[in-house]
Amino acid sequence: MTLQQAPSLTFSNGYSIPVIGLGTWKAKPGQVEHAVETAIDVGYRHIDCAFVYQNENEVGTGINNKIKEGVVTRGELFITTKLWNTYHRPELVISACKKSLEKLGLDYLDLFLIHWPFAFQEGCDLMPADESGNIILSDVDYMDTWREMEKCVDLGLVRSLGMSNFNSEQLQRVIDESRIKPVNLQCECNPYINQKKLRNFCKERNIVFTAYSPLGSSDSPFLKPGTPKLLDDPQLLEIGQRLGKSGAQIILRYLVQQDIVTIPKSVTASRISDNLNLFDFELTDEDITYIDSFDQNLRICHRDHAKDHKYYPFNIEF
Repeated sequence: MTLQQAPSLTFSNGYSIPVIGLGTWKAKPGQVEHAVETAIDVGYRHIDCAFVYQNENEVGTGINNKIKEGVVTRGELFITTKLWNTYHRPELVISACKKSLEKLGLDYLDLFLIHWPFAFQEGCDLMPADESGNIILSDVDYMDTWREMEKCVDLGLVRSLGMSNFNSEQLQRVIDESRIKPVNLQCECNPYINQKKLRNFCKERNIVFTAYSPLGSSDSPFLKPGTPKLLDDPQLLEIGQRLGKSGAQIILRYLVQQDIVTIPKSVTASRISDNLNLFDFELTDEDITYIDSFDQNLRICHRDHAKDHKYYPFNIEF
């Protein structure tokens, strides 16, 4: 049974993005192809990818299988991928975009994001490290990277541009200095880190906000010991019990009801389906305010290994 498809939000450039997408971070080889196929079968039309996830090949196979079967056309899908930190140098950007497209088996991307504002040393290693295990950083200015991403639009490789994990000052700089304006900012966002100030900043500038790790990413490699698990929160489960929905569905509804795009990752068919089944109920204003109160600025994807980089984004409030 096909579930209701998610509604879309419109970017400032006129293109639209479905408010629910399938996240693919940490989706293991041998699982992600089937997850993508399942998602498309039940109604997902938005898939979020990244070069560094090292599964674009499988994601692309899943997408193209469903196109060949006639379940969807390419034009009905919204595909995002991200430029990794080792490809920020201007001469590497266009070839990196083409490499992702080749892996995905696609002619164009709907959205191309700079994954992080800071760069790593260029080369084959995605996480270049010195003998002590410290990440080797690169000093490329993300505006130089952005100007090459604009050329990806000019070449027809990409429709829309945005960024991930940028703070408000970095975002404003891109807006001020760019030829093609960003339409999207993707950041960690859930009831434990609700990003209200950054979201309002984006809204004022007509930039759509996407929440990654919406369910708290309890399997994150960056999780610090003793971190509370969002999906186990008794207050959340209480709301779910009252409405006959899971804690995950309450969180996702909380986000999409506030015009936040969200990209929950799952490789389990039942959860993939449940995560899209959000449009037969609503939270009250009181529910939203109550869930807002869970905020504790709990950032899991902190990337502390780059905290000494001049473009590390989390040294200011938002």
